[in-house]
Amino acid sequence: MLSENMTIQQEATVFVVDDDPAIRKSLRWLIESVGLKVQTHEFASEFLESYSPDIPGCLVLDIRIPGMSGLELQEKLRERGYDIPVIIVSGYGDVPMAVRAMKAGAIDFLEKPVSDQVLLDYIQKGIETDIKNKQNRIQNQDLMERKELLTRREREVMEYVVAGFSSREIAGTLNVSFKTVEAHRAKIMKKMQARSVPKLIQMDLQIKDVPEYNRNH
Repeated sequence: MLSENMTIQQEATVFVVDDDPAIRKSLRWLIESVGLKVQTHEFASEFLESYSPDIPGCLVLDIRIPGMSGLELQEKLRERGYDIPVIIVSGYGDVPMAVRAMKAGAIDFLEKPVSDQVLLDYIQKGIETDIKNKQNRIQNQDLMERKELLTRREREVMEYVVAGFSSREIAGTLNVSFKTVEAHRAKIMKKMQARSVPKLIQMDLQIKDVPEYNRNH
């Protein structure tokens, strides 16, 4: 797991969208100086066309850029289901704009000029957040696929198990034998790869926290 995290960290890319070429050059130098990959873009639309959500990283974004604004780019990213951490850096910040940016998911709103170390700290925080989010999505997908292997009856029994019912109580409620419930429980634990009931409960809660899963079930 450690080597896997290191590999993901090495693949992380900082995306910079700013219409000022001097700022793009300065940020590239700063970010590369700490060993991170950088992609710079003059226009938000250019970034949006080339961005792949499979690449871990974060976005350093100016608000006032020609064409699609930084706030509009945030909205487009959200519409597409991209949750890349966004750090807004602007020389024209005001409170309403900052509030709108934060509501759209920015992890912070920084006014130019920004301390190099402060910006690097936020970039590192953004990358770590994105890596964690991507790992959680992979884990959630794995859990959902395991649950899809359960039969309708096994799902029903699982709901009672995670609600705290004993096998005898489940048997009485479903009007089946105790041995039948125990057999279902054994299959549930095996298919879900759960070592204990508390772990099964944790898995079930994690699955139910996934919006896409809840919309489809």
